[in-house]
Amino acid sequence: MDFDRFGQWKPHASDSWMRDRTTDFAHLCPFSPVSENEDGLAKGLFPDAAKTDPHLGRLEATFAGHVTEGAFRAGGSSGGMVTWVATELLRCGLVDAVAHVVESSGPASDGRMFRYALSRDPHGLSAGAKSRYYPVEMSQVLEQIKRIPGRYAVVGVPCFIKALRLSSSLDPILNERIVFTLGLFCGHMKSARMTESFAWQMGQRIQDVERIDYRSKSPDRPANWYRASLALQNGEVRAKDWWNLADGDWGAGFFQNSACNYCDDVVAETADIAFGDAWQEPYSSDGRGTNVVIVRSKALLGLIRGGMESGRICLSPVDEAFVVSTQAAGFRQRREGLAFRLSLPRFGMRPRKRVSAARHRLGARRKMIYGMRFGISFWSHRVFWLARRMHMPGLYLNWARLMLSCYHALAYSRGPLGRLLDRFCPDRKP
Repeated sequence: MDFDRFGQWKPHASDSWMRDRTTDFAHLCPFSPVSENEDGLAKGLFPDAAKTDPHLGRLEATFAGHVTEGAFRAGGSSGGMVTWVATELLRCGLVDAVAHVVESSGPASDGRMFRYALSRDPHGLSAGAKSRYYPVEMSQVLEQIKRIPGRYAVVGVPCFIKALRLSSSLDPILNERIVFTLGLFCGHMKSARMTESFAWQMGQRIQDVERIDYRSKSPDRPANWYRASLALQNGEVRAKDWWNLADGDWGAGFFQNSACNYCDDVVAETADIAFGDAWQEPYSSDGRGTNVVIVRSKALLGLIRGGMESGRICLSPVDEAFVVSTQAAGFRQRREGLAFRLSLPRFGMRPRKRVSAARHRLGARRKMIYGMRFGISFWSHRVFWLARRMHMPGLYLNWARLMLSCYHALAYSRGPLGRLLDRFCPDRKP
């Protein structure tokens, strides 16, 4: 695996090997048209699930809440539940190590800000807390798991967990040693260039950035008011709210990996347990952060209930509809939007998804919104590449500001264009 010119991880192999549908790769890639889909995998993994939801998949229970003990909540992006569950697995002796994303020790030298690593103690896990909106790959940590006997838990976004499940079905060592998977709700994967763009907009070179916190937390601000903070090698700290960044609207799709346009899993349907942000009141305005949790493993349900009974975590049962509502925009993009994108002309391999191609049920404005997101996700990589090559940050930033203004006019009726669209194309949603 290596970074391509757009700051995205790509495997290095011949075109014939990657296009050969008889190889293991064709059955391991989570986006391959010949690999098992999420429904099939979940049916084999959780055959006795208490419930099945069309958006959330198979599950035992759903909760909303946060960790009350220690600094888990303060040190995490949301309610601290991901790190707490991983720590509890270690504390109870259910796993020997946890694979998760941590900061690279020398980002300026190896060219990447974050990487997968194995942690065998709570201190290592706490160092990997918080959201990492940066591309990573798992090849090295999977080699360690295969080389060193033990029981492992792995934290990952939906496509990573699905890839693990597919790999475990073909590799008996991985199947035996990966005993728990912890999924993260996902909007889409960003390229490494988003972080570089943030640095540009704070007057810095990416080479001078030592660390980045994508979601600096403050109890005085709503949880969804993101603020990015850069720690520089000279000790200075620069920070900026996401809404003041040219590409800071997540939903617009800047630097989105192209594969994410063809993903239909928002909530890690193949993971034993999955975590997201409670983007719904009364939780979203609480700057301390709150999780929604989907439990699919009966063993982990017991662990969660034990934490609730002891008062170490504060969770309340919620219904599936509430969890879906916290990710409403993501589900529209991955269901309605995916159906539209599948209906567009496409070159190369066509993904096989659980959503059928359709566009006739959409109004003109919804089509424009989905089309613009698709265009932004494609062109942002290329315009940034050109600006980077020409050493002209303004070329990309001016383009991004223009695209963001047009997107906001479409999606939120901002500005004169938005008011004009309201008159002639009134159908819209965030």
